[in-house]
Amino acid sequence: MEPVNSHLFLIVGAALFAIGLAVVLLKRHAIVVLMGIELMFNAVNINLVAFSQYDPDRLQGQVMSLFVMVVAAAESAVALAIVLQVYRHFRTVQLDELNEMKH
Repeated sequence: MEPVNSHLFLIVGAALFAIGLAVVLLKRHAIVVLMGIELMFNAVNINLVAFSQYDPDRLQGQVMSLFVMVVAAAESAVALAIVLQVYRHFRTVQLDELNEMKH
């Protein structure tokens, strides 16, 4: 089995990060914004694993990727709890309609 060039992983990672960033900047639904953030975390994970092939131990990038996954899972749990509380109070999760939080 031939090794895959790392530039393909970097292209996929860059594409995922760009899609996630576009979702975060353009969408106004809180859950969709969270999904965009998760896409950006996955892009970072792909890049970490791709760069780990240049590490002589080959574990630092993969361990950092696991750390990013744990942080992303914790972030998702906290963010979903916040979104649920916002929905209970305002009856919407559209970020444009949450004007009371600005004051």
